[in-house]
Amino acid sequence: MRVIYSLVTGLYYLTIRFAAAWNPKASKWVAGRKGWRERMSDSFSGNENVIWVHCASLGEFEQGRPVIDWIKQNHPDEKLLLTFFSPSGYEKRKGYPAADVVMYLPPDSPKNAGDMLDLVPVSMALFIKYEFWYFHLDELRKREIPTFLISGYFRSTQLFFKWYGGWYRKMLGFYTQIFVQDQSSRDLLDSIGINGAMVAGDTRFDRVMQIAENKQQVPLLEKFGAAGDIVVGGSAWEDDEQVLREVYIMSDSSLRLIIAPHEPTRKTIDRLREMFPDHLLFSQIDQDTVRDVRVIIVDTIGHLSSLYHYGTVAVIGGGFGKGIHNVLEATAAGLPVFFGPNYKGFHEARELVHLGCAVPVTDPRGAGERIMELLADRSELERRSAQASRYTAQKTGATDRIVNEIFHS
Repeated sequence: MRVIYSLVTGLYYLTIRFAAAWNPKASKWVAGRKGWRERMSDSFSGNENVIWVHCASLGEFEQGRPVIDWIKQNHPDEKLLLTFFSPSGYEKRKGYPAADVVMYLPPDSPKNAGDMLDLVPVSMALFIKYEFWYFHLDELRKREIPTFLISGYFRSTQLFFKWYGGWYRKMLGFYTQIFVQDQSSRDLLDSIGINGAMVAGDTRFDRVMQIAENKQQVPLLEKFGAAGDIVVGGSAWEDDEQVLREVYIMSDSSLRLIIAPHEPTRKTIDRLREMFPDHLLFSQIDQDTVRDVRVIIVDTIGHLSSLYHYGTVAVIGGGFGKGIHNVLEATAAGLPVFFGPNYKGFHEARELVHLGCAVPVTDPRGAGERIMELLADRSELERRSAQASRYTAQKTGATDRIVNEIFHS
């Protein structure tokens, strides 16, 4: 099986190198890994204690960030190496100030794994959520370097739990400790003989509450929403835009919308400007114009989590496609949420639906009607808002449980 794994990963790397000729993301993946040995050699003297944190992409980074920030604050003398598998994570966080070095993960092979640990004096390794790279994990195990899986989330469909998944299950045994998000993940691990996983919770809740407590103030949005409610469209795709369009058509001038597209490209912004003629771009709001429009189109990035705090309800994008985006930033702001039908792969979304503060919808017009009904029922709106806030706040604490177990046990 080890040979098959090597062949499959090798073929994957070759495919990416081939695709790099025309695919920008693949090109970044390849270019970012060139000269990694030299860079690691130049970055570390060999006498430091280095804590290595690995994330697949941006989402996993945000999940692990509360733990990373805690380490930097409480162990400032430790150097921190942050690696990513995907360009979407590396490109957006390569300047992350809490990390001493940010790099791509070297391709998984026995030689690369050995060379990396020869060059970097790793004292501890933290892998976030889904990262299972056999040779890197095996080399850490051989060198007796404490290795932890943070915010692990397991499903019965994963290879570990198949009758033919014995070789993959070996990787789970390479971790010193596995911290899982929920009891069902621990039960699955117990069922295959991986005992001792700790149910610590999901560090994303700590992160979204951290963001909420340090939200960016946008005073002009207070004036924008002075006339009434604000519906926030977060990470909206085209189908989600149609939901917001229905709300726009069904409502009067007192209802306002803030629309943050998933990708604020020129093409997307132009399309939104045609759909919502009574609009203003977020980059252009000012004292004189903000009261006079019904729609703000967010043509920048990095503001959405703060914008939710000016809203009344949220429409979360992605549910009409591959899957919904982050709902927790909206619920941390106390917003009931609406999203498309593809949400069942996200357990927090399922829990929110069960609690009644999230509503799955199947078509734009029906979604618009549901949103307008909720806005008209103020007591129900307040109940769902309070439930959303309470749900998010009650789920915090995973970071403290994890760091206490790693550093104080």
